[in-house]
Amino acid sequence: MLGEYRIQGRRAAEISASIEEAVGAGELRPGQLLPPMRELATSLGVNPNTVAAAYRTLRERGVIETDGRRGSRVRAKPATTGRDFIRVEVPEGVRDASTGNPDTALLPPLAPAFAWAAAQGDREPVLYGHAPVEPGLAALAGADLGADGVPAAPMAVASGSLDAIERVLAAHLRPGDVVAVEDPGWGSLLDLVPALGLRTLPVGLDDEGPLPQDVRRALEAGARALIVTDRAQNPTGAAVSAPRARALRAVLGEHPHTLLVEDDHGHGIVDQPLHPLAGVTRHWAFVRSAAKAYGPDLRFAVLTGDDVTLDRVSGRQRLGPGWVSRITQRAVLRLWTDGAVDPRAVALAYGSRRDALSAALAARGVRAHGRSGMNVWVPVPDETGAVARLLQAGWAVAPGARFRIESPPGIRITVSTLAQDEIDGLADAVADAVRVGGVRGCV
Repeated sequence: MLGEYRIQGRRAAEISASIEEAVGAGELRPGQLLPPMRELATSLGVNPNTVAAAYRTLRERGVIETDGRRGSRVRAKPATTGRDFIRVEVPEGVRDASTGNPDTALLPPLAPAFAWAAAQGDREPVLYGHAPVEPGLAALAGADLGADGVPAAPMAVASGSLDAIERVLAAHLRPGDVVAVEDPGWGSLLDLVPALGLRTLPVGLDDEGPLPQDVRRALEAGARALIVTDRAQNPTGAAVSAPRARALRAVLGEHPHTLLVEDDHGHGIVDQPLHPLAGVTRHWAFVRSAAKAYGPDLRFAVLTGDDVTLDRVSGRQRLGPGWVSRITQRAVLRLWTDGAVDPRAVALAYGSRRDALSAALAARGVRAHGRSGMNVWVPVPDETGAVARLLQAGWAVAPGARFRIESPPGIRITVSTLAQDEIDGLADAVADAVRVGGVRGCV
């Protein structure tokens, strides 16, 4: 069962350390089954409760996972490189439509806002013990969220969507718990969940968001949390519609103890209205990022949620980074109040490029998805082959493997910087790349 490795120790701490060291050294591999507790206790000459305590410690640290009668096994490690590194190398002269980045021409200049925020900081320095959230920012963000139908609740600020989601999950879940995630979904999130010692349960989606029957199935199977992207879903561009929101709220109402996390990273770049689910479950969090509209390097997101969730998140944040720089918060506030970004104009720019590509693909018999945001998702029969053929044709696209768990193959095309005169050439290349074997649907 364990090959040449022999677990050692007389105390729980020694036994758990022996196993953890072996996992770190690669002597115990991901997925490898550990001895039953009584069997190991007999082998080591200790009380079974000692081994049980050692296994419990390892579960809490995310080293192992236990699945009832199937026993305990070494937890599958998250890829050390992460899904984000499942990408193509873009040779010189190849047009890159794989990054998922916004069009820098549509991002606002940051220097004036930061100069203003720094001057404010000189006049009113933020010191230890001061409020972690800029009052004006909290008021403006709260009003904005309230206008979109998000319940009034406490506010926090995190270093981007992923940071906020990680803090919320850690506030409620323990290693081994199951999280329902969209499939296809955001690659970084699909890496984060197992990195926290949690297990993913894929939920299918279409252009209107997660499928209610899949969500119900996941929650009935024991998922303790559900993560939903409200708009500009990455990679498919799905946006939760009003009918879909009603259906999802009904399902969540049957499972009020579910931790609901909503990611509205598309705020500021989409023209679809928000249909939030927040408030239907006892514990919930709503995250709104500035990355796509104001720039990824801001590393900034506002976070609201129920009292318990926000209290836990804020308390843990105080013990770590303390707070997100109030200078950054003030700069974002200045950008918002000055109207540095025109959401309608940005949404129109991305939408016209997205719709033009989708229409050109449809004219060539290729089905594509892209209801909102800056990406188009194209189901393909042979993902690796399609990526390679497109690369030969002068186009780099993102392999669907970065975003999938169980869903069929696809490719993601970022349209944010596409020029109108490039659309037909790209559509021709995609049609040629997916023609072999026909096109299969995936969402």
